[in-house]
Amino acid sequence: MEQLYRDFGSWIREQFPFRVQKISIDAGFTCPNRDGSIGTGGCTYCNNHTFNPSYCDPHQRITDQLEEGKRFFARKYPDMKYLAYFQAYTNTYGSMASLRSMYEEALRVEDVVGIVIGTRPDCMSEELLDYLEELNRKTFLLVEYGVETANDDTLRRIRRGHTFAESQHAIERTHQRGIRTGAHIIVGLPGESASETIAQAPLISALPIDILKIHQLQIIQHTQLAREYREKPFHVYTVDEYMDVMIGYLEQLRPNLVIERFVSQSPPQLLIAPQWGLKNYEFTEKLCKRMREQHTFQGRRYEETSIC
Repeated sequence: MEQLYRDFGSWIREQFPFRVQKISIDAGFTCPNRDGSIGTGGCTYCNNHTFNPSYCDPHQRITDQLEEGKRFFARKYPDMKYLAYFQAYTNTYGSMASLRSMYEEALRVEDVVGIVIGTRPDCMSEELLDYLEELNRKTFLLVEYGVETANDDTLRRIRRGHTFAESQHAIERTHQRGIRTGAHIIVGLPGESASETIAQAPLISALPIDILKIHQLQIIQHTQLAREYREKPFHVYTVDEYMDVMIGYLEQLRPNLVIERFVSQSPPQLLIAPQWGLKNYEFTEKLCKRMREQHTFQGRRYEETSIC
């Protein structure tokens, strides 16, 4: 069967001899961009309620959240194993003692076979990397960094609180420890054109990441970005426009980079724009159809580059 892109589902099946599913956890973390360490109010687009499942409750123990998540997924796949996904806010932003306690509590839950940690590039100490390097020898571990964009002007505009160089540095340090490393980017941020986005693909591709998560800009209720959009509307991609950007972007990515997703779905009651009405798998099917029609694939225009 043709492989239009290196998909996450195939990759994760190579890592385990059984089916695995992520279970999201809200472990009660905050973020240095919210608590005043580097800023308050968070990134302009951020509303964590858009991606936390109903079983995520920071007032519940990590064990209880995982057990509830297991019950949710076991209805369909009783033999499933699980990855504990520390997702909400910045999941390395705490003392070493508390971080170690949380990660190891998750790993003690029956049928949990690894952990995924979502974090910021400015929240990874050498001490924590020492511990994660050790943990990585014992279990499956993936660290995901919110990079969002390679454009520092955009990072300032969305009040991200770090630079692309900081993302690069954190990713390189993590990769050097032998830890699986992922990055997350948002396509369609204010001020970034389609050509600007596609031009960033070689920079992202040059990072020593294993996994890339991509999703469209979504304007969500109760965010600074929503207020900006209401006061002075800016362009958000249609489905067709976004597909064209994704194809151009994929063509410039290295062929072995695993793509976890192309889009994200926010709860309809929170989503202002874009209103596509598509589930993730429906978008992916449409994208693959267009790629076949254009006889293209991930890495078609890839040229190895380096970041100075």
